[in-house]
Amino acid sequence: MAARDTIAVVGAGLMGHGIAQVFAVAGHPVRVYDAHRPALDTLHARIRANLDQLGMPGGAEARVSAHGDLADAVAGAAVVFEAAPEKLDLKRALFADLVRLAAPDALLASNTSVIPIGDIAAGLASRERIVGTHWWNPPFLVPLVEVVATPQTAASSVDRMIDLLGSVGKQPVRVRKDVPGFVGNRLQHALWREAIAIVAEGIADAETVDTVVKASFGRRLAVLGPLENADLVGTDLTLDIHNVVLAHLDRSPDPSPYLQDLVQNGRLGMKSGEGFLKWTKSDADLTRARVAKHLMRPESA
Repeated sequence: MAARDTIAVVGAGLMGHGIAQVFAVAGHPVRVYDAHRPALDTLHARIRANLDQLGMPGGAEARVSAHGDLADAVAGAAVVFEAAPEKLDLKRALFADLVRLAAPDALLASNTSVIPIGDIAAGLASRERIVGTHWWNPPFLVPLVEVVATPQTAASSVDRMIDLLGSVGKQPVRVRKDVPGFVGNRLQHALWREAIAIVAEGIADAETVDTVVKASFGRRLAVLGPLENADLVGTDLTLDIHNVVLAHLDRSPDPSPYLQDLVQNGRLGMKSGEGFLKWTKSDADLTRARVAKHLMRPESA
C-alpha cells in the first residue's frame, strides 16, 4: 500500500495493539506510539499471540512499527487513532499535539468509551476532521465500531472513516449525537446499574444475576436486539410491562454506594481476586478463554 495508507495508533495498550492488528492484517503499514517503553517492547509479541490464538498465519505483525516519538509515529499518516487512558485532560493534550503534528488532511479519531468527542476537540483547530471511533474489546474480535461526529465534524470525515473501517472488515455505525457513552455503553451500563442495585438490595446475589442474564434474554441478544424484541412481543405488551416495572428500577444519577464500597475496600474484581464475585487466577483465566472462544465462533448464517 502507498504511504498515505499508513495508520498511526497512539497507545500500545489493550485497545491500541488490537486496533493496530486489525489494520496490519488488512495490509496497512501501522505505526504505534507509546511513551511507556515496555508496552512497545512487547507490542509485536502480543499481536503475534493474538494471531496464533486466531489460527492466522504470521507476517502481519511485521507491518507494525513501534515508536517512542509521537511526531515520528504520526508524520504522513492518513488516519490517527488515539487509544490512550480514559482521562479527558490527557486526551485533549494529545489531540492538541496531533492537530499540530499530523498531516493537515489526516483523520484524527479518539477511541474513548464514554467521553463526548466535542469535549476532547473543544477549542482545537481542524475540528472538522476529529471524530470518535469507539472500538470494543478485543478490537480484533468484536466487529462493531461506533463512529461519532461533533457538530463541527465534516460529513466527509465521517464518510471517510466509515469507508475505511468497512474496508478492514469492521461493522461501523453512525452515532447521530455526541453524548456521554454514545449508544453501546449507555445501554450496557444501564443494565449494569440495575444489576448492581439488585445485589445491593438483596434481591439476588451476583452469581444469580449473571446466571439470569446468560441463561435467558442474553441468549437472544446476538440475534435479536431489544427493539426488535419489543416489536416481536408487541409494543402494547411492552407498554403494559413498562407501566408496572419502570417505577421500580434504579434511577440514581450517581454510582452505586455498593460499587463505591467495593472499590474503597480493594475488591477490584479479577485483578485483586475479589469484586462482586471471588476469583482465583485459574477462574479468571478460564473466564477470559471462554469469552475469547465465544467471540471467535463464526456468526450464524
